[in-house]
Amino acid sequence: MSAIIIDRPTADGTVLECEARATADLERFLTGEPFRTEYDVSIEGVPEGVLAIPVLAQVCPVAWANGADVYVEAVDATFARGLEDVEAALCGMYDFLEGGTLYARRTIDPEPEAGGESGLLFTGGVDSTCSYVRHREESPTLISVRGWTITPDPADDGKWRQLTDRVSAFAAERDLETAFLESNMLSFLDHPMLLAHYKRHVDGAWYSSVGHGLGLLGLCAPMAYARGIEDLYVAATHWEGIDLEWGSRPDVDDNVRWAGTRCHHDGYELTRQERLDAIADYVRTDAPALELQTCNVRMDGNCGRCEKCYRTAVGLRLSGLEPTEHGYPFSDPEYARIRAALEGGEWELGQDERYMWADIRERAREVEPASASERAFFEWLEAADLDELVSESGPPLSHRLLRAGARNAPSGVYNRLYPAWTAARSGLRLVRSNR
Repeated sequence: MSAIIIDRPTADGTVLECEARATADLERFLTGEPFRTEYDVSIEGVPEGVLAIPVLAQVCPVAWANGADVYVEAVDATFARGLEDVEAALCGMYDFLEGGTLYARRTIDPEPEAGGESGLLFTGGVDSTCSYVRHREESPTLISVRGWTITPDPADDGKWRQLTDRVSAFAAERDLETAFLESNMLSFLDHPMLLAHYKRHVDGAWYSSVGHGLGLLGLCAPMAYARGIEDLYVAATHWEGIDLEWGSRPDVDDNVRWAGTRCHHDGYELTRQERLDAIADYVRTDAPALELQTCNVRMDGNCGRCEKCYRTAVGLRLSGLEPTEHGYPFSDPEYARIRAALEGGEWELGQDERYMWADIRERAREVEPASASERAFFEWLEAADLDELVSESGPPLSHRLLRAGARNAPSGVYNRLYPAWTAARSGLRLVRSNR
């Protein structure tokens, strides 16, 4: 019988550690590295059933993909009930997910002290900034996670410092608290192997397409319990009417909960342009110098040249703001550059970007262009076939062959070849950042 077994977690000050083992058929999906997350608050008084949530949130989708069960010593009863609904949502989204059962020797139902606090997963991009604007009266703790788009690798130390400095400055200006988490969830699970098995089923990578809603929220459980956070928000990437397979959706995130905390998929009723409208209103009333950070290239500002920078700059203009005043170098000649890049296939665009450029096109119909360059671009965009701009090419043949070999190799052979596979992982697209 296929199974993943979770050992009892340990809490040492601010550090959570836990070992996980699997039956032979699932060993390839675990690297053998203990699961580890470091918080900036002590978690020693957090109940064991809540301490188990971060690792369960990572391994359960892997088990469901293989029809496997998960065994744990203790689990929070509220989380276990919600997890059944998360499982149903993900299995309904993906045909390859078979589901499984969580078995616990003990379910616990602690009664945390009412904290009345709220928290928000925050990067400073459009989506999370909009969620802050919507909930600013709650003074939410701003929570940033190192472990997904910024890895624990020392090579990413600079990026992490840039993010924490920026979030800390944003928080200090608004008298908010921050929470910074560092986890090895991408190296605890063997994501190259998950990609080898399931890339053909998902648009993107394992964590973005399947795991990140449950995974990121679950990481926060011990910290949220310790801080008394009752409402935990994660900003929506998509919006109503976009039916894309994505690991963070209302039917996933809204069902993640544990003793004392409920999670919320926030802003799903707003398109990206409407989120920029909300930010623009906030800029005009409260924060004239607000700068966004959305770049796919840099963490210490916006390059102003990547697709996401251009898309955000155009959206800011459509919301009545000048991009140069909010972190984006932009001028009218850039419109010709955007058109050339889109027509020339310079950027690898997916269905996410198609919907977002369609959203821009919809708004452009309602706005009087401010210049001849802007008018020419919006006229081109109105006539453009956005489906033709979406990248249809798959990964290089060498990567497809490597994935096929990894899927079919016996575990013993795979373990001997693992160093070569690890060396090749730099050529694979492991994560696809939130848009």
